[in-house]
Amino acid sequence: MAKDNNNRKMTVEEAGRKGGEFYEEIGRKGGEATSRNHDREFYEEIGRKGGEARARQNDSDDNDGKMSKEEAGRKGGEARARQRKND
Repeated sequence: MAKDNNNRKMTVEEAGRKGGEFYEEIGRKGGEATSRNHDREFYEEIGRKGGEARARQNDSDDNDGKMSKEEAGRKGGEARARQRKND
């Protein structure tokens, strides 16, 4: 069984909660580092690439409610610009 910082045994629920907090923290830190190192064009580009990949997967399907690659790139760039304004 896992132990906490006080060398006390944790329940499965406590261990799971701590694990989730750990991944949340490393994800947040990684996202912050990425946003410091990249600009709006980077986010637009990855949005465009993701949209193109999605379009290739669904060439035979209709749109099935998904946004276009242009819209995804635009929204990603706008969200990043808003985030930078608030920082």
